[in-house]
Amino acid sequence: MSETDQSFAENARRTAEQERAIQQQVDGEARSFAEPKAKGAMQAGARAYPEPPMKDSHLDKPGLESDLAIAPMYDAPFYKGSGKLEGKVALITGADSGIGRAVAVLFAREGADVAIAYLDETTDAEITKAAVEKEGRKAILLPGDVSDPAYAKAAVAKTVEAFGKLDILVNNAAFQEHVDDFSQLTEEHFDRTLKTNLYGYFHMAQAATPHLPKGGAIVMTGSITGLVGNKDLLDYSMTKGGIHAFARSLSTHLIPKGIRVNVVAPGPVWTPLNPADKDAKSLEQFGATTEMKRPAQPEEIAPAYVFLASPQMSSFITGEVLPIIGGYAGG
Repeated sequence: MSETDQSFAENARRTAEQERAIQQQVDGEARSFAEPKAKGAMQAGARAYPEPPMKDSHLDKPGLESDLAIAPMYDAPFYKGSGKLEGKVALITGADSGIGRAVAVLFAREGADVAIAYLDETTDAEITKAAVEKEGRKAILLPGDVSDPAYAKAAVAKTVEAFGKLDILVNNAAFQEHVDDFSQLTEEHFDRTLKTNLYGYFHMAQAATPHLPKGGAIVMTGSITGLVGNKDLLDYSMTKGGIHAFARSLSTHLIPKGIRVNVVAPGPVWTPLNPADKDAKSLEQFGATTEMKRPAQPEEIAPAYVFLASPQMSSFITGEVLPIIGGYAGG
């Protein structure tokens, strides 16, 4: 062995000894005590939010927010408006409850008038309308099925008629129903999910786009399921992935018109959607598997829609998918 090779071998021996010394130190000290475990759910907001067990009742579809024992928190009392949407007009689908209601409230607080599109949950929609008006803005109610292209055109036309224009479309309405086995996913079920979640988004966007001005925005509600899938939400996950791809494609298509298109992709959020899907027992642990150990409340998600809708906040952002999922697991 040459002198150079001997030097390499000696250096390698010393390195191996250093590695073993480091390993022994870690084995003897760092691993001698258990990793501290978080107690309960993470609370990092302006106020405390409910955490599992989420003891509530199974709801009949489409689900009334007013029937929930644990009322979703949507009014964001610590959020202060600053004119980010001053003078704008927004059309929000699924705005009767859940994320849609929270978005309507914050849009109004930021200065926008709101058209509230919903299926048939009139009781909830009236509450959203009153909440918007409490913020000093105007609101109209637009009941109907977003999967119907005639309704989409009518909803946009009524919004423009009532407010004189349309600046923002929020595609948010959704249908979701878990199945335990692939064979349970009927064609009727599959078709209803695609009609609401994909056709509905397509029809609303197509109807709204001719009215949106330069600087206008479309914000869509995607889902973590559209990014990583869900074994019990095969059809729903498919549609959410489709929404992400649709938004990214439409964003490029609309750049010449000066219209931005983005997606918010939440994890579990406490809205009527899941109580109208899960039974009361399985609902108890809703959101418990997130890193924060709880579901989000609608008011925690809504500011992202303000951010993506506001030309002051996100003028150079289009085609993005923003996950809000309560943290990422470590390796």
